[in-house]
Amino acid sequence: MSDRAFRNPFPDYDGESVLTEEGKLPEPYLKQLRGKIDELLSRVEAAGPEDDDSVYVGGAGRATLYLHLHTTVGDGKGEEYLQKALANLQHPLSSMKGRKLSFMCGDAGPLALGAIVYSKLGQAKKSQDCLQRLESFHSKVISDDTMPDEILFGRTGYLYALLLIRRELGRDFVNSEIISKVVQAVLDSGQRMSKDQGRSHPLMYAWHDKHYLGSAHGLAGIFYMLMQVQDPSFSSTLTTLVKPSIDYMLTLRFPSGNCPSSLGSSSGDKLVHWCHGAPGWIHMFLLAYKTFGDEQYLEAAKGCADVIWKRGLLKKGYGICHGTAGNAYAFLAMFKLTKDQKYLYRACKFADWCCDYGTHGCGTPDRPYSLFEGMSGTIYFLADLLDPLTARFPAFEL
Repeated sequence: MSDRAFRNPFPDYDGESVLTEEGKLPEPYLKQLRGKIDELLSRVEAAGPEDDDSVYVGGAGRATLYLHLHTTVGDGKGEEYLQKALANLQHPLSSMKGRKLSFMCGDAGPLALGAIVYSKLGQAKKSQDCLQRLESFHSKVISDDTMPDEILFGRTGYLYALLLIRRELGRDFVNSEIISKVVQAVLDSGQRMSKDQGRSHPLMYAWHDKHYLGSAHGLAGIFYMLMQVQDPSFSSTLTTLVKPSIDYMLTLRFPSGNCPSSLGSSSGDKLVHWCHGAPGWIHMFLLAYKTFGDEQYLEAAKGCADVIWKRGLLKKGYGICHGTAGNAYAFLAMFKLTKDQKYLYRACKFADWCCDYGTHGCGTPDRPYSLFEGMSGTIYFLADLLDPLTARFPAFEL
């Protein structure tokens, strides 16, 4: 099909129900998924520990997977999965340098996960210690002019860590004033850049002096994270600052339904990844539709979903940052919102592709067993498919 994607060999949805009368995926299919999860997990464990500490490609990512399996798979192994999550956090928690502060690629990830895992294991003091260390970073996050606003390394990545703890442990667990200050810092930064550059939309951001637009380094991820804060005092700001900025992004889409990676990008309509392209933008459009009720966002999301179906079986591999599993989360997001089984069917077909892991001639990532580049992310996606209505893209969707 192209130098980046395989031709999609699956017929599209024919209207036949994917679900049983009880509204579940058929048990034989769920059994197949569980078997593949066990098989791939055994390969990950046999490969040994990661030689990196981050959520993105390191030990904290392995901990994220085990925490997820504790919730989704269980099978009498809930406590075991939590202990394995904790074991994978020990080195990240003990070797922090306080230089990188985001969830995926910094200290905020291990600390947020530590707060959650310790709490679930009944170790309240250690949980609180992790939270206090995490909250203590906020002044640097707010005041450091060199810190970007994007998700992988920036302020919204730190914001996700706070919001994740609030989701898992309760809204009162995190100081809401800190969340408000981080949000305001992100908004102030975006308004300054927009004003300095004479932009027509109120918020603009850059990473390494380039205006990225996708979910990892760009506007789609920043706006998506801001909309997930869900604080009533923030609603008017969403309408006056975030909405018109998303409206600007609507004008940037390719005719195919895909979305550019950055302003002035020379790559054109090529990248169909969560990090750059429609698979990341779709989450922003769907949440914008839920937040503002404007049909144009839902139509844009449908366009994203169609191009992902056509061009989303990636030769890069099966991971979640730039692989088939990450692209499949777009269909799960569409299904959760619309309840249209076409999108669940598409997610299942991408899962079928992932279940044939390693047979398609895909490239091998630098970190082949990691959460965002490799096999751990694929396992995470397959586990989410056990209960599609509760699926969430890791380290991104709350």
